[in-house]
Amino acid sequence: MGEEVRNMGEEEMWEVESKEWYLVSYAPHGAPTSDHLKLRTVSLSLAPDSIPDGHVAIEMLLFSIDPYLRGRLTGTLDGLYFPQFELNQVITIFGIGRVKRSKDSKYKEGDLVLSASFPVAEYCVMSSCEVVGKIDAASGISLPEYLSSLGVPGFAAWLGIEVVGDPKPGSNVLISAASGGVGMIAGQLAKLRGCRVIGSTGSDEKVRLITEEFGYDDGFNYNKEEDLDAVLSKFFPNGIDVYLDNVGGKVLESVLNHVNKFARIPLCGMISQYNQAWTEREGIRNLLNMVGKEVRMEGFLLKTHFNRFGDFAKEMEGHIKEGKVKSKIKINIGIGSFLDSLNSLFSSSNIGKVVIQVKA
Repeated sequence: MGEEVRNMGEEEMWEVESKEWYLVSYAPHGAPTSDHLKLRTVSLSLAPDSIPDGHVAIEMLLFSIDPYLRGRLTGTLDGLYFPQFELNQVITIFGIGRVKRSKDSKYKEGDLVLSASFPVAEYCVMSSCEVVGKIDAASGISLPEYLSSLGVPGFAAWLGIEVVGDPKPGSNVLISAASGGVGMIAGQLAKLRGCRVIGSTGSDEKVRLITEEFGYDDGFNYNKEEDLDAVLSKFFPNGIDVYLDNVGGKVLESVLNHVNKFARIPLCGMISQYNQAWTEREGIRNLLNMVGKEVRMEGFLLKTHFNRFGDFAKEMEGHIKEGKVKSKIKINIGIGSFLDSLNSLFSSSNIGKVVIQVKA
């Protein structure tokens, strides 16, 4: 009888209430709202008998809020061509969790793990194959940094500068959305290569941030400038060698009037276009300049280059420990902040990397 009572108590202990965000309807244009994404609570068993072999039970700690998520909520496959989230299913995200139970010898209780496939939920049971790797708690690097400089934005910045852009020392480099999660890292990487780096941002405060904290040579607030061509002529009298594009639209068009021969334009994203249907987006009228200047414009996705993640992580970890690269991270508290956190990426108020701490 005592054994039976004890077993019942253990089962109840491993039964958890888990809040999770799921997709109710697609949002083809405009900011997603509670009509599209909703929060619900479900019961989940973390008891050993409930976990299949080769699986782990995870308590979610931190979520990485990144612009690409918007592209998975439209219900269409244009633009980023990311697989769409399924209706009435929990959406997934890159994040950090703690192993609560494991049926895989590679992971033990208490391990801190990374995955690009975590549900936006408080708890989950998932295949260990979906775990990217473990975090060394003794590394001296803060957990949020693994979602910033060492996460999606850091990897995107590294690919854009080190792999696709590949600027030479002395190159003139322009980075848009310079104070965002990708831009703040990309500018620092370009400076480490000996480049002259200018940033485009949406406020005077952000211009101060990128020059005073992230080492940019200079920057400008595009919201105060009526003539982008005049601004680029001022900052790039000798032309632009590399432009890391995070916004698209009018900035990209203006840049094409100032590129040098054989310039490179890594296309990391076009955040100004994400909330619009493709028929509403701004067209680029001067693509012919790319022919005359023999410009190389190349889009890239992280998954295509994932074989380079190890190289990136080793290099970036060294930069962080040596104080050569730093981040500005905004941490929002509670899983309930997910929708507001996502939409904040598309407002001019956003600075740096946005992370959600799942529980207070």
